[in-house]
Amino acid sequence: MPSVARPRLRFLVLGDSLAFGTGAARAEDTLGMRLTADLADDGFDVELSVHAVPGAVSADLPRQVRAASAPAADLALVVVGANDLARFVPAEQATAALAEALRGLRAGGTDVVVVTAPDMSMVPFVPPALRPVVSAACGLLQQRQAAVAAAAGATVAAVAADVARAFRADPALFSADRFHPSSAGYAHIAAALRPIVLQAARARRDDAAA
Repeated sequence: MPSVARPRLRFLVLGDSLAFGTGAARAEDTLGMRLTADLADDGFDVELSVHAVPGAVSADLPRQVRAASAPAADLALVVVGANDLARFVPAEQATAALAEALRGLRAGGTDVVVVTAPDMSMVPFVPPALRPVVSAACGLLQQRQAAVAAAAGATVAAVAADVARAFRADPALFSADRFHPSSAGYAHIAAALRPIVLQAARARRDDAAA
C-alpha cells in the first residue's frame, strides 16, 4: 500500500524566556522541542520556528510576529506575562500588546494557543507575606489575557494553577536560578500543554481535510 503523507505543520513559538527555554539543560527539553516531538508522534511533519526572546514582555510580541510572518505559521504557541508582572507593566497595557500580536497572527491564518501568565507567587524568593498579593496580580493578568485570546479566536491554555501547585511541591522543577524551570519543570509544563496543542493541531488538520 502507498504510504500516507504526514500533514505538514509549521509550528511557531513566541514569547519570553519560558517560551525560549531558559533553564533547560538541553534544547530537546524546551517547550518548543518537547511539543514538536509530541506533534510528530501524533502524525505531523513539524517545522519548528522559535522567535521567543528571554526577557520579552507583551509589548515585544508584535515585533516577534512580524519577524516570523513569512511564511505564515499553521499553529503558534504564545507564552508571555512573567516579565510584565515582574516589571509591573499594567495589565491593560500588556493585554493590548497581546491583542495586537494575536490580530497579526490570525490575519495570516495562524491558529494560536495562548499560555496565560504564570502564578509568580510560586517563585521561591517571593516572601510568604507577599504571595497573596502577587497571586492576585497574576490572576488579574491571566483573566485579561484569556479574554483577549478568546476574543481573537485563540485557544486559551489556562495551566498556571496546575503548574504552580507542582512547582511549589517540588523545588527540583526550578533551575539553579530558582526562577526559570529546570528540564524537569519544562517536562511538567509541556505535559500540561500537550493535550491542548494536539487538539488545536488536529482541529486544523481536520478542517483542512473537510
